[in-house]
Amino acid sequence: MSTPRTNEPQPLDGPRPPVAADAWDDRSEAVLGEAAGLPGSPVRKGVRGPADPVRALMHRHRELCERAVDPLEIAAGLEAHGITDRTAARFRHRDVFSLADELYARVPRGAEADGAEPARTPPAVPRAPFDGLLPGACAVATAVGAGLTQGGGRLAATAAGAALTGLALAITLRRGPLRARGRTVPAARLYVCWLIGYALCGDGLLDQFVRGGPDGPWPLSGIAAVGLAVAVAPAAWCVRLFAQLAGRKLAASRGTAEFAAHTRPLVVAVTLLYAAVPAALLFVPGFSPGAAALAVLLLLSRLLTVHGLPAGAAAALASACTGEALALASVLIGRLPGCRFVAAPVDALGAAAVSAVVCGVAALALLAHATAALSRASAHT
Repeated sequence: MSTPRTNEPQPLDGPRPPVAADAWDDRSEAVLGEAAGLPGSPVRKGVRGPADPVRALMHRHRELCERAVDPLEIAAGLEAHGITDRTAARFRHRDVFSLADELYARVPRGAEADGAEPARTPPAVPRAPFDGLLPGACAVATAVGAGLTQGGGRLAATAAGAALTGLALAITLRRGPLRARGRTVPAARLYVCWLIGYALCGDGLLDQFVRGGPDGPWPLSGIAAVGLAVAVAPAAWCVRLFAQLAGRKLAASRGTAEFAAHTRPLVVAVTLLYAAVPAALLFVPGFSPGAAALAVLLLLSRLLTVHGLPAGAAAALASACTGEALALASVLIGRLPGCRFVAAPVDALGAAAVSAVVCGVAALALLAHATAALSRASAHT
């Protein structure tokens, strides 16, 4: 009876356990190389691959491993390159985090080469002066000053207060948990300016359009500006809270699937927690539902931008701007003969509800996107 030769490669659909410590065959090595992101080499009969299946992955992502200060950073980078728990199993690891631990231990970093111990603690969430309280304080002071003055004094107080509020907002966005330098889409600033401008005067202008105007100056909603400025501080707190809780979940999770399962409800919970703030402001006369929906939309867009995902945020902001612009244009187009039907949606909703519907729909769509995008470990490096 003839004995089958054990050193001859056998056909298989994926990598299999080696028959010996150094007997990974050619087909297994090709599949492992493909899983590591490397082109598979042609299978040659009788030639055995290396005994270390992680080596190809280590060379492929050496730069990531060398600059990482923590295994979690390597895990997030591997996930961003498409390495999943299923792929990690092909490298004889139970999940991406276990694979990242081995890569972190095997690849020396610059600090280790010099004999120093590298810092392994992730950077803390940055803090701003009073964590976003300055814009709200300046806006409230401006409203009080404008209420106590008349004529030219009111105009001067409003202009000075608006400048101070803008400066305080810039400081908050550059130094606190809302900081996202180098990640913001340039057009997003224009979208935000349009949306805030519409919250101030868009409802009044649209109402005059519906009535056949404009016949004169339309009312400005200063309360909406004050409310949005006051809501900056809760936004900073919620973004900080999400970053801290997500970081703890990332450290405690045993795999990307477990981390995603914990993070998805966390995104929704933080959003609902923040939404309670603009909802409470609805009891203030002059603060409209459109401004409340805009506040939630701005929180979600900034949350995504802070975590390096500005494209989806910019798309949601752009869609909201487009919806409000189309509402204004539809009323004007509806004045043309035979085109009254174009203005039918605005007539059905009412001028005051347009911004609430537009920003609310955009916020819900962005929440669905954020729930999926922020559940990836690569969004938390």
